[in-house]
This record gives sequence, structure tokens and C-alpha cells, in this order.
Amino acid sequence: MMGIQEEIKGKKPAIIAYFTIIGAIIAISMHNNKPEVFSRFHIRQAFGVHLLFHAFALFISQWFNEFAFLGLYVMYLLLWGFGFYSAIQNTKNSLPFIGTYFQQWFTFIR
Repeated sequence: MMGIQEEIKGKKPAIIAYFTIIGAIIAISMHNNKPEVFSRFHIRQAFGVHLLFHAFALFISQWFNEFAFLGLYVMYLLLWGFGFYSAIQNTKNSLPFIGTYFQQWFTFIR
């Protein structure tokens, strides 16, 4: 049929990974059962975004500043949205500034 995109292998775990840190862990287990390059890329990106968010949230919580939390949430939503949109569009676009690092750091996701 015309107009229907071919389903990319590993798309389901790639999308699930962007739904919270728990979703990323579920996606890792799904990926381990049936590894695909596309899902590995997006799981690493999503896992990095979630870990970065939680690390900065813990750091910022030591000195409560609502503007710092606002900035954290804005950056989180922008990075999350970029990655999620990329997974839905069947592309492997690295997150700006930090995406290549996530691919290097999270090599345990094979």
C-alpha cells in the first residue's frame, strides 16, 4: 500500500524507552531478547536523558531554586521530545551536545 511506512525492526523498544526510566529498563530487557541496531541507539539515548535528568534533579534539590527546576524540566522535555520524535520518524538522530557521549558511555546496552 502506498503511504504506509515500512516498520523498522526494533521500533517498539525504541519508543518504549522514552517513557520514564522504568520504560527504558523494560526496553533494555525487550532489546536483549531481540537486539536491533535501531532500538540499541534509541535505548541508549533515552536511558541517558532519564539518568541525566535524575542526576541533575538530585543535585538541584540540595538548594531549592524554582528557576533551576524550571530550566531542568525545559531541557528534559526538549531532549526527550527530540529523541522521541526521532524514534517515531524512524531516524537515528543523536541528541544535541550529549547524544554521542550516551552512545559511548552505555555500551552495556548491546
